[in-house]
Amino acid sequence: MSRPYAAASVRQLAAVVDEVAPRDRAGWDGRARVPGAGGVPLQVPAERARQLWMLVGMFDRAMGREEMPYWADRSAAKLFTHLVLQRFWRLAVAGQLRHLAKDVGKPLPVATLRIVRDCLGILAGLVVPEKAVWLPVVEQPELKETVPARDRAALYRGLADMASAGPLERDGIGMSGAERARLLAMVGLVLDSGCRSGELAALRLADVAGGERAVGVRRRPQKAPPGRVEEIAALAEVHPSAVQAIRSGQLHQRSEAVRQRILAAMAELEPLPEVEWYPLRDGARVALRRWLQVRGEVVEALPLEGGRSALWVTLRASKAGPPGVTLRPQGVRQAYAKGVTALNFVMAGRYGWSPLPATMEQLRRAVEAEPLSAAEVREFAV
Repeated sequence: MSRPYAAASVRQLAAVVDEVAPRDRAGWDGRARVPGAGGVPLQVPAERARQLWMLVGMFDRAMGREEMPYWADRSAAKLFTHLVLQRFWRLAVAGQLRHLAKDVGKPLPVATLRIVRDCLGILAGLVVPEKAVWLPVVEQPELKETVPARDRAALYRGLADMASAGPLERDGIGMSGAERARLLAMVGLVLDSGCRSGELAALRLADVAGGERAVGVRRRPQKAPPGRVEEIAALAEVHPSAVQAIRSGQLHQRSEAVRQRILAAMAELEPLPEVEWYPLRDGARVALRRWLQVRGEVVEALPLEGGRSALWVTLRASKAGPPGVTLRPQGVRQAYAKGVTALNFVMAGRYGWSPLPATMEQLRRAVEAEPLSAAEVREFAV
């Protein structure tokens, strides 16, 4: 049952969202489509669905506040007028529309603001498709420094040794052998494939070639590699931001001529393969092999059937269940951050050790991995 939103405008907005991201999963497969890359209708993925409902909740909390015009509650179309959007955005930026009371007043991070803005664009296209609405500009955050090549080489040389070592501990802070094995296998795969945390979390045992020789990464279409965006921009002779706007369905922000040039450039390029295969070097192979041994012992003791095909599993009991259940994307990021914090502390001061970055993204952006060609994959599979 839908939430009893107080304002008529929010109730109407919720009805629109329910068409493209139904709360009732029985209707999930038949959900309506939204304009995607180049205006091609696509069904929103589960993650975007949650974000759209987050935006509905934010509008619900905005209604009735003195900053919002009194007439904003009349219809969903009123929510996408210039004045309402501007005032809604100021409240959102200031963290006044957060869901948890304890977090109200904490400004939203740039990454979240970009999500809110993108969702506003999607819903504007559904509620007032004939109207060009005002959307805020979110500055691209300054990217944190990546890992220098020299430090990556030193880290890679140490992967095999660290993966085979015993538990690491110092001053009461450390990592169990299982935690270290999982972290180093993750680091090895990121170093050799440049995969994102979501792509890493999606890996299954079947994505690891025999002998741990290679890993198959399923690139997420909505987060295609930046190089692909730049390649399209070069062909179309436009700025990469224009390509990103068209691919995300923000058609009103670019002229029809620019849109057509971008679509033509996209048509010229061969489509990316569903799975890209990356060869693994010796260090990553040792680290991955050690993790697979640990994983096998953990999963073998699991009294449930779930999680048996996932490459990454939990090592401790949690809300998700006992040790051995599938580690979700957020869990992968948390496991990396926690493991790196402990590893950096334990290894601090050791000759040749440079601290690993706190986020996987910093490590990934330093990698320029080349996937195997179609011919190499065929030869590899023989």
